[in-house]
Order: sequence, then C-alpha cells, then structure tokens
Amino acid sequence: MTRPRPLRRFDPFRPIDMLAALWSSAAVAPVSSGAAAAYRTLFMTVRRLVVGRRLAVRLEDGDLTLTVTEFDSRLDVRALSVGQLNDVRLAARDICWHGSRFDRATAVLHNVHMKPTAPPVLVAAPVELTLEIPAPVLDDLFRWAAPRLSGEVGADAIARLRLASRPLLGHIEVDASLDGSTLWLKPRGLAIRQRHWRLPTRTPDYPVHLPELPQGLSLTGISFAPGVVCLSGTLPEWRMDVPRKRLEDIINQLSVVGVPLNLTRLGRLF
Repeated sequence: MTRPRPLRRFDPFRPIDMLAALWSSAAVAPVSSGAAAAYRTLFMTVRRLVVGRRLAVRLEDGDLTLTVTEFDSRLDVRALSVGQLNDVRLAARDICWHGSRFDRATAVLHNVHMKPTAPPVLVAAPVELTLEIPAPVLDDLFRWAAPRLSGEVGADAIARLRLASRPLLGHIEVDASLDGSTLWLKPRGLAIRQRHWRLPTRTPDYPVHLPELPQGLSLTGISFAPGVVCLSGTLPEWRMDVPRKRLEDIINQLSVVGVPLNLTRLGRLF
C-alpha cells in the first residue's frame, strides 16, 4: 500500500500567510496591491489543486465524488485589491451522490467577494446552478413524486411517461415547464403498441408538486437532451466563513493526492 503523495513545487500556504497579515493589520484599504496579489495567488493555488482531479468530498449528509473540469474567474487587479473576485465558474463531471450518478453540473457564482469581518466571510449572490439528470435518476424521482408513473428521456431528446404498473401498454410524450414549485407536464403525443397519435393542444397538463429545496434554492428551468433532463436553478446567496484555520485545513487536504476533502469538521458552510 502506497502513501498519498503531496503535490510539489509551490507553497500552498503562502497566500494564506499574506491574507492573514492583511486581515490582522486591517489592511483592507480602498486599494492594496498586496491584497490583490494574495487573493490572486490563493485563487490560482486552489485552481491548480482541483482542476482535472477526481475528488471525494465528505459532507454532513453523505459523500460526494466528482471530477472538477473548470474553476475560472476573470480576475481584475483593482477589484481583487478590495476582495472582489467578480464571477466564478465551476464545472464538474461524473458526479456520484447518495448512490445516484449525474453526468455534468455547473455553478456560476456571481459577485464573489470577501467581507473583512471577524472571521472573514466569502459571499456570492446569486448563484446559478445547472444539473444533468440521467434516465435512471429520473425514474427514481417519479417513483417518489408520482409513483403511478415511470419516466424516461430517449436518445431523440423526447420525454416519455408510462404507467408504472403496465409499462408495455404504451407511453405519452410530454413537454415540461416550471411554475414555482410545480412541474407541469404537457402531453403532446400518445403511442400504443405500433400506433401513434398527436394530442390536441387543449389536453390538460399534469402537475407534479416538487419538495421544498434547501437554502432558498429555486428551480428556474427544465429542458431535455438525449438521455438526460437538464435542470437549472438559482440560489439567492451563498456564504462561507473563511478563518485562517479553515483555509489551512482545506488546502492541506487538497494538497495531498488520495485524501478525501473532509468538510464535516470544518463547520457549516451556510
């Protein structure tokens, strides 16, 4: 059994030392080249540690594994000097969560900035999220929300519903839209065995009431692609306390290949 290998050739704690010096000396002046350099170095350090790696993240309610494919921001020196990172984009693929697998997910954190409080707080508002849900997960969702139905999205990007008790009877082709916490399924076609009919536009929609989502997250869109459902949502605000000890713990874990990122002992993120 081999030991985990540390990443080399740079000091991951140098930007933390720089930021700690700035915070402790109240160096959150209107313009500070030192602050800009510290924030940029910290961002690039984290980017180097995560992009392209398969990460295991241990959270309070379960383990998450994913491969980070993107961690980018258009960093501006003047904005960085006052703790402003602007928009940050994160993307991941091959995501496993609670026994379910998701192909891709993205998060765009708008107006990311550091509040020089005690401890400092990292804030983003709003956060736009997208998630691709493959067919097996979609079927699990229907078994929970509408147990009489089973759902699938074919290679032609058409969503189809079947009676869970009689799946061979036929299917209904549907479009989908969101209205608050309700998912509306609009029937557009009916297929029974080898016959197919277009349904009239006055065919009533079928509502699926969605559960309340955590942290004020709201769904904003739904669309279909070959084999997947694409969901989008918005979180009004995300924040995380970032005292020096938390930064040290996170970067120390990320700096060692093969060690899970354990966030269960670092306090709440929201």
